[in-house]
Amino acid sequence: MTTTDPATPSASPSARASRLPAWLRAMRPRQWVKNVLVLAPVVPAGSQVGLDTLTGVAVAFALFCLVSSSIYLINDAKDVDADRAHPRKRFRPIAAGELSVRTAVALAVVLALLAVGGGLAWQPALGTVLVVYFLIQLAYCFGVKHEPVLELACVASGFLLRMLAGGTAGDIPLSGWFLLTTAFGSLFMAAGKRYGEARRGELTGEAVRRVVRKYTTTYLRFVWTLAATVVVTAYALWTVEVLVPQSGTNLASISVVPFILAVLRYAVDVDKGDAEEPEEIALHDRVLLVLALTWCASLLLAVWL
Repeated sequence: MTTTDPATPSASPSARASRLPAWLRAMRPRQWVKNVLVLAPVVPAGSQVGLDTLTGVAVAFALFCLVSSSIYLINDAKDVDADRAHPRKRFRPIAAGELSVRTAVALAVVLALLAVGGGLAWQPALGTVLVVYFLIQLAYCFGVKHEPVLELACVASGFLLRMLAGGTAGDIPLSGWFLLTTAFGSLFMAAGKRYGEARRGELTGEAVRRVVRKYTTTYLRFVWTLAATVVVTAYALWTVEVLVPQSGTNLASISVVPFILAVLRYAVDVDKGDAEEPEEIALHDRVLLVLALTWCASLLLAVWL
């Protein structure tokens, strides 16, 4: 019969019922949906996309899953004591005592080496993007996450670097307008996450992370409003300045409509404080999903026909 350290919280019923081993759950496979962003550069690439491009993007996706899981393990190992006192995070495998800190760190090192080594072997530029991502997120784990604004930049950079990885691995040229769109779109999502946390703390009285307490909801609203304004403007200019000349048709400009509607719909979720987990919104907001698919379809029609 096994015994449990009284100082270590037991796993949640959902965790005990899961068939996934603790080490795999600690890698947070549900978060891998974020890495689908490496596919973003493929959509406007049009006829430039071939088997080599798709293979490169698939490699970038797999390597980002490894390196991001490495960061999750390091973060959870470092914050294990704080997580054990948290009402939800205490059920994570490391905090719950299902996976030792030493094993988690060892696994994190292996995953990081595999990701960076694989990236450098596939294409040095991809390896560089992975190293930059790892170092930024490592800095985030060891202190930057407590610094207002800087931590927002770190979170936003994670989304942006995923798209850069897709373009780099697939050898797809990325325009300045595209990068501006992705950069401020990333900031929009990052500010929305923090706003969701702040709103949850206000409504439930639940403890929130230290950096969130340093923001006001008014300030976070200003940030995501500013970011949304820039991302819509940059996207419109990208379609007019790049996609229309590239495709030789004005169909690309039509995609601006569903894009703006999708941003506005996502803003509804942000304003309600429901954007703490963007991947959950993507999976459960059906209207947003339809708008996103409509936008993708209109964009594909413009660049592929």
